[in-house]
Amino acid sequence: MPILPEETRILEALEKMNIAYQRYEHPPVMTVQEAEKFSDLHPGAHCKNLFLRDKPGKHHYLVVLQVETEVDLTQLARSYHSGRLSFASNERLYRYLGVQPGAVSPFGLIYDEGQDVTVLIDKSIMEADTAGFHPNVNTATLVIAVEDLLRFLSLNGSRYEVIDFSRKDFV
Repeated sequence: MPILPEETRILEALEKMNIAYQRYEHPPVMTVQEAEKFSDLHPGAHCKNLFLRDKPGKHHYLVVLQVETEVDLTQLARSYHSGRLSFASNERLYRYLGVQPGAVSPFGLIYDEGQDVTVLIDKSIMEADTAGFHPNVNTATLVIAVEDLLRFLSLNGSRYEVIDFSRKDFV
């Protein structure tokens, strides 16, 4: 399968940051359920990424979780003194992360030039050695060291927090 232009910018950014990755190809996946069919394809944490906005649309969050982890959006909004949280529109998804639905990942933050998105990473991901994310396309997964995920976010200028979503009072 050829590398698509959307993916090329991500790969170039990782190489410029000296972040090693393993690339795994798979059929297009739009949902976590579809992606789980290919869970044996790559090692490390299997992640889902939720791109959220508050009710006024002033704050945006990229929530990075292991696929089996659930998050209470009401509690999350309360913890961040935010209006009701909901999934951002496809237009916002493209404006802030440069992606279409089904390909959301932290790598899209290279398009967040105003650093408008706050990244909230589940603590359980930090316990894994590696984690897999789409490189702005849903036909491949890049596996990187978890420490390199944090380095990517830092070098990109992205704000992030590590949160234990397994706790009821997680913030």
